[in-house]
Amino acid sequence: MRLDIKAFALTCGVLWGFGLFFLTWWIIAFDGISGDITLIGRIYRGYCISPLGSIIGLVRAFVDGLIEGAIFAWVYNFIATHSAARGA
Repeated sequence: MRLDIKAFALTCGVLWGFGLFFLTWWIIAFDGISGDITLIGRIYRGYCISPLGSIIGLVRAFVDGLIEGAIFAWVYNFIATHSAARGA
């Protein structure tokens, strides 16, 4: 079985992007806005626990999920094709 690379990449991007967006708003709802740099903020420049940070995180996480999802699907398809060719 092969994965559709575009669909898988888009799904990963949407899940990761909106996941980070909603997690940020969840933290804002319970702990308030914080300008402190988080671990994710070290990876995604400009991200912090704030309304603007949630938008920045959404965009950066979407692009990251899109790229990583495409790579994962491509590698999966490559391995599935080569293992099927060997008769495994």
